[in-house]
Amino acid sequence: MPDQKTIRANIAALPPLSTLVSDNQLNAKKSLGQNFLFDLNLTAKIAAQSLINTGTIIEVGPGPGGLTRALLTETEADIIAVEKDRRAIGFLDHLVMAADGRLQVQEADALKAPLWEYGTAPRAIVANLPYNIATTLLLNWLAHATSFTSFVLMFQKEVAMRICAEPSTSAYGRLSIISQWLTQTDYLFDIPPEAFVPAPKITSTVVRLVPRAEPLFPCKMATLEQVTAKAFSQRRKMLRASFKSLGGETMLKEVGIDPTMRPQDLEIEGFCALARHLEGQI
Repeated sequence: MPDQKTIRANIAALPPLSTLVSDNQLNAKKSLGQNFLFDLNLTAKIAAQSLINTGTIIEVGPGPGGLTRALLTETEADIIAVEKDRRAIGFLDHLVMAADGRLQVQEADALKAPLWEYGTAPRAIVANLPYNIATTLLLNWLAHATSFTSFVLMFQKEVAMRICAEPSTSAYGRLSIISQWLTQTDYLFDIPPEAFVPAPKITSTVVRLVPRAEPLFPCKMATLEQVTAKAFSQRRKMLRASFKSLGGETMLKEVGIDPTMRPQDLEIEGFCALARHLEGQI
């Protein structure tokens, strides 16, 4: 097994990341949703949230490797960095050498890659996600939630609030329900725009999701997604209006749900009951 002290010394001896990026003209690409994080205190703080110290940490979109460096120094897990930007893949060669066998860089599209099959358990995903695909990535991974010990992910603040929102709040919706049905969610801390290069126009937030051994209530994920999509497509209307084509008020009463409720007021258990009742009908 690689010596952790040696790896830390190797990484400490590397030039500052901002210098390497400048020297190699590795500019962030807007088309890839790249915003680089160089702050060592912040990357170390993120890396420390993974809840594992062995097994495999999968990092999506490492870019120049700021968070990758922290994952190598703050944990003893193997790191698999999944990157589609070939510029960054070549750039990370120096870090692969410094990591002494603990870092693999794989060229892949995270939207298509079966990350739940990567490396060995326990697995965690730790990533500064591209904002434009972050929600899609999360839902893909949640379909295989029990393959992971944790997800430590950075989102734009608005999305993080939706993931962790409670019923009867304006942020509560489809993403809240699916995420909390399958995981325990924790809103960890915000990161200001000026911490990134280039600085985005929004605040970012780190969220940790810890998969449950079993979903909160029984139902099929695909049906729950359909039910929540239908309900929140008209979030200001009563549920009887959203589900009119599926029996409306009569159907909701059969399930034990007040037809005059609005979707943001219905708890996860109620949506799961709806999903079970409507299995095969929606």
